[in-house]
Formats: sequence, C-alpha cells, structure tokens
Amino acid sequence: MSTKARILEVAAALVAESPNGDVSTRAVCEAAGVGAPALYRHFGDKEGLLSAVVDNGWDKYLATKRDRAPGTDPVQDLRDGWDTHTEFALQNPNLYRLMNSPAMRTPPAAALESHQILTSDLQRAAEQGKLRLAPELAAQIIMSANVGVALMLVSRPATFTDRSVSRRVRDAVHATVFTTDVTDSRDSRTSSVTAPAGTGVPATATRLGALIRQTPSPAFTPAERGLLTEWLDRLSNTPGDH
Repeated sequence: MSTKARILEVAAALVAESPNGDVSTRAVCEAAGVGAPALYRHFGDKEGLLSAVVDNGWDKYLATKRDRAPGTDPVQDLRDGWDTHTEFALQNPNLYRLMNSPAMRTPPAAALESHQILTSDLQRAAEQGKLRLAPELAAQIIMSANVGVALMLVSRPATFTDRSVSRRVRDAVHATVFTTDVTDSRDSRTSSVTAPAGTGVPATATRLGALIRQTPSPAFTPAERGLLTEWLDRLSNTPGDH
C-alpha cells in the first residue's frame, strides 16, 4: 500500500471512530506512521485530507448504484434508492455528515454523479407517464428530502429515534412527484400518502417533455425544440392543480 493510500485509510477510520467526526492531522500521522510533511505533500492540508476522505466516501456510496441494472419499474428503483441512501447514512454517520458538510469548498464530482443517477431514474419514470414534475425539479426535491431526513437521523439520534420516519418522508415526497395512479396503487399495499388529484396536465407535459428529450423530433429546429421543452417544463412545474 502506498503512503498516500495508508494515510487516507487511517484518516477514514479515525473519522468513523471519532465521537464528533473530527480528526487532527497529528493523530492521522501518528496512526499512519508518517511525518507531517508526507501528509501535507499528498493532501496539502487538513481540508484537503478530509476532502479526499469525502471523495472516498462518495465512491463507497456510489458502488451500490453504479453497477445496478435498471429495473422495469423506475418508481420501485427510486424507492429502493431512497432506502439504500438512508441505510448508508446510518451505517456511516460521521462520514455521511462530512460528505454533506457545507464546509466543503466544492461538491465532489461523485456527488454530482449521484444526482445524475437519480435524475436518470426520474427520466425513466417520466417516459412512462408516472411523473407529475419535470425530472430535474423532482430530483432536487427528492435529494433535498432524502439528505435532510438522513442527516437528522445521524445527527440527532436522541430526538429522531424512529427510523421509519425515513420511509414516511419518502412516501410523502413521492406522493408529490409521482402521478396519483402510481401512489394510489401503492397506497392499497403500503398505506403510503396519497397524492392530490388534478395531475393530468402536469403529468402529460412531463411525459411529453421526457420523450422529446429522449428522441428529438426532426419536425423542430433545435431552437424550437428548446422553446417547446421550456414550455412543457413550465406546465410540469407550476404549483397547484391544472
């Protein structure tokens, strides 16, 4: 194992074992059996080291998603994706808090990849007419809620003692982004939250926008296609019934 890999492995282990998720460069150097110059040469400073730990954490998280073959039901894939996200946070609480810390200067490329995977699943749902919002907006809503509930579970365990809160929030959020027929069919089996009625126009606009993006029509110029998808996104994302 290289010196750099050993330092990173030790830092990740100390982060996981730390009562508050913080580590000192001195402790890392002592545990790795290296001098401070070696750490600074490979990582620059403490923030650079923690950024490397975060990158490694994201790679670990994405390992559960990169090789996953899409199922026939994108809604179930999205439900499973939410649950595995929360489970990863519960299994790696200190790392997860660090991965989502606002102190990180720039979001890791892997974090953007995670968002792209979510958006891709939502795109499939839109193509099947199961989404009532544009995939990009739905991805922002789902990611915000999933990260939020996971952070509460790992940061305030004394208050958030019931882990089923994640599933309840998941169902409430999914009832907002998926069409009523999708959530109604699941309600009969899981007693999840029912979406409001009146989603016909948004769902239709969302599906049409997704299909146009997937298979651009030669009937429109690129500028016309861009304008059309912009209009469809407005119909998809405007609050309230249509």
